[in-house]
Amino acid sequence: MNSNQQIAKALAAATDTAAMEIGIDILDRVPSMFKEQFPGATALVVADENTWRAAGQAVYAYLQQAGVECEEPYIFTDPHLHAEWKFIEMLDEHLASCNAVAVAVGSGTINDLCKLCSHHQNRPYMCVATAASVDGYSSFGASITYKTMKQTFTCPAPKAILADVDVMAKAPAEMTAAGYADLAAKIPSGAEWIISDFIGVEPIHDEAWHISQDTLKQALSDPEGVAALRPEAIAPFVEGLMLSGFAMQTARSSRPASCTEHLFSHLWNMRNHTYNGVTPSHGFQVSVGALCMCAMFDQMYKSDFSQLDVDAAVAAWKSADEVRREAEQLFEGLPYAELGINEVMAKYGDKDEVRRQLTVVKEGWPELKARLQAQCYTYDEMYRYLSIVGAPTKPEDVGISKAQMLADVPFVRHIRRRYNMMDLGLRAGLLDTWVDGVFGRGGVWEVK
Repeated sequence: MNSNQQIAKALAAATDTAAMEIGIDILDRVPSMFKEQFPGATALVVADENTWRAAGQAVYAYLQQAGVECEEPYIFTDPHLHAEWKFIEMLDEHLASCNAVAVAVGSGTINDLCKLCSHHQNRPYMCVATAASVDGYSSFGASITYKTMKQTFTCPAPKAILADVDVMAKAPAEMTAAGYADLAAKIPSGAEWIISDFIGVEPIHDEAWHISQDTLKQALSDPEGVAALRPEAIAPFVEGLMLSGFAMQTARSSRPASCTEHLFSHLWNMRNHTYNGVTPSHGFQVSVGALCMCAMFDQMYKSDFSQLDVDAAVAAWKSADEVRREAEQLFEGLPYAELGINEVMAKYGDKDEVRRQLTVVKEGWPELKARLQAQCYTYDEMYRYLSIVGAPTKPEDVGISKAQMLADVPFVRHIRRRYNMMDLGLRAGLLDTWVDGVFGRGGVWEVK
């Protein structure tokens, strides 16, 4: 299946997005796409000062030249602009004062702000992507900080998306590296979905899987070209980011695009973690999380589940009351305590369920191990790809010590009810061994 066929297939399965175009020097296509998808509508270009210079000014000019009625552009000027509720309130107020369709010219922040605010106004919107930095362009839902916690608000993806790869190639190199890392994270998250599917906890959505995974490794195959910011190398991985978002639309879930590697980022954001005075980008945080999970999988393969003593593991499994008490102690005094307790209890299984899960894995271990190794990069492979593009390759690169990352492992397992490889390891009594293999003596991230 070629690129155009893959995109057509993804668009056919998508629930929100009707049109997408990826190409070089195609900003002048914005007016025709806008007219096709929003006939007779007024446009409101939304940007920040950087994205206005990168593409917003040109987009606004093209729309006017094509006879599209336009509101005055709405340009965020706050130097600390991020996807936070106060900016939602600002854009909500402006959109409510007019009847225009937002044209989001920017990357993750601008897109998420326009996505949720357009939903509040019961309007579709268009996205003009300016950096290959996130997979959220084409995903439903907006990730917004609300009451100090990063939360995903359900709202439709853009109806139309245009990605000019020439514009994206001129974005700061670290944004491109962040997007590459976010895409690479689909490798270990896919492996975790395989586990969940194998034991019958959360079946793989076949259509979403093929949209996100079929061309994933091909999209990641030229890290040198991405590092050199060559448009022809960036284009395939931009397509991969967009396909990831379409997979989320299709599944109506973020499962096709994220698992434990993303939870490290979510946890750090909930703590308002900063490094050198700024919040590390989502993609950079996920880069570290993805490497951690690849290292964990390397350790997992050393465990022979075919020899697992299921009776002993089930006997050691704690009651729901014990698990709740442990969660209450872990999260005591934290503003997201309720979240952590509720999420871990939502995926709690009793001894009978744990026996069923472990028996399935024990009996099918050779098959499961082979599938996981075919899916997931080793730590060394992932390290090579991420280091070439300039993404972080150790916790300290995002201001997290190895000791802190080790301490964060139990937290990330609690903050999402999504079943993951750590949950399997905990039930099998092997998680501590895997964690020690990564952070203990001789581990890739040995805590001194």
